[in-house]
Amino acid sequence: MANAITNNTAPNPIAALQASTAAAPAAGAGDADRFLTLLVTQMKNQDPLNPLDNAQVTSQLAQINTVKGLETLNASFTGIAAQLQAGQALQAASLVGHQVLLNGNQLALGAAGAPGGASLAAPADDLVISVKDASGAVVRRLDLGAQPAGIAEFTWDGKNDSGTALPPGRYTFDATLIANGQSAAATPLESGKVEGLTRTSTGFMLSLAGLGEVLLSDVQRIH
Repeated sequence: MANAITNNTAPNPIAALQASTAAAPAAGAGDADRFLTLLVTQMKNQDPLNPLDNAQVTSQLAQINTVKGLETLNASFTGIAAQLQAGQALQAASLVGHQVLLNGNQLALGAAGAPGGASLAAPADDLVISVKDASGAVVRRLDLGAQPAGIAEFTWDGKNDSGTALPPGRYTFDATLIANGQSAAATPLESGKVEGLTRTSTGFMLSLAGLGEVLLSDVQRIH
């Protein structure tokens, strides 16, 4: 009779599946097939005096379903990420040729002057723009007067406070708001024309005329 009893020597299906996937990447539906094959083999070779516990089988089935569910979820997220990247690429490409306002304090002075802006969290009784040259010296102060909350835009004509035209190139500026007799810094916004875009590991970079590359996520307004 001893020969009639088969020892429960078949491997645990979860353990065997983990061992097989460690040697080779999971193959989706193939994992479930291997699991079921191992489970059936284990049940056929189980010890009649010590059969598999129903709770153990149920737990193993739940584990393989969880693994497959995660694989499906990961595949879905991968597809969604690809679609979002494609949509962002189209959005970035549509900006080529447009003028944009974005976080930054640079001014690209050309023949038509240098556009810029400032973001105000609250209304201001006055907004003052201080244009600086490469050495950091203030060359022009622009008094824009009272401004509502939001984005205020301006164009510097390229002249200093004495009325002398300054050479084209890159300048910087500060924005100061005055409200209720108190002054505070406003958020400067630089303006540039989008000439191209570059895809990087962190997103898309816009190439602006005279300003270089900037992050697409920094864009505040599009003209």
